This record gives sequence, C-alpha cells and structure tokens, in this order.
Amino acid sequence: MKCPNCKQNMNPKKGIPFNQYRIDGFSCSCGEIYFDPEQAEKILLLNKLKKQKITAKLGRIKSNLILRLPKDVETALGLEQGEEVELHVENKELRVVKI
Repeated sequence: MKCPNCKQNMNPKKGIPFNQYRIDGFSCSCGEIYFDPEQAEKILLLNKLKKQKITAKLGRIKSNLILRLPKDVETALGLEQGEEVELHVENKELRVVKI
C-alpha cells in the first residue's frame, strides 16, 4: 500500500491504538496511519453498543431455553452460529463471554 502523502510504501503493523483497543493497519515513515477497516468498524460498533441498552429475546427449542442476540451484537463480537460461549452467573445476573 502506498502512502497518499509521501508516496512511499506503508508497512503492515499490528497493535495500533484505536479507541482504547489495539488493531492492525499500516504505518508510514511520514507518520500517516491507516487502520484495518473491518477491525475499526467492529470497535466503533462496540463503542456504540456500550452506550445503548441492549435487549435480547428468549425462546425455546424443545426443552432448551435459547438466547437470541441482536445482529449488531453478533457482528461486534464476531460471533458465529455453532460457536461456544461461556455463561457466568454473578449476583443474579447472566454474563455471556466469548471463548
């Protein structure tokens, strides 16, 4: 990737600080930085979700109670169908953690 400012090649870089997270991107010797757009989009969506009240629906399949998460939560956390998560019960609250 060429830097639009100085036209030199930009180097891939991991762990660039972005909104209290570290993501991948490219950096140039002139100081120009470009973030991986997919990773940056997920961080921005996470920040948006942190400011909102998120509701989810419970359903039932045979004898199993299921928790249906909104699409934004799925995208922001990179969750996929069939993936396992950990459930933690803390003070009458349920916390879902991606493994």
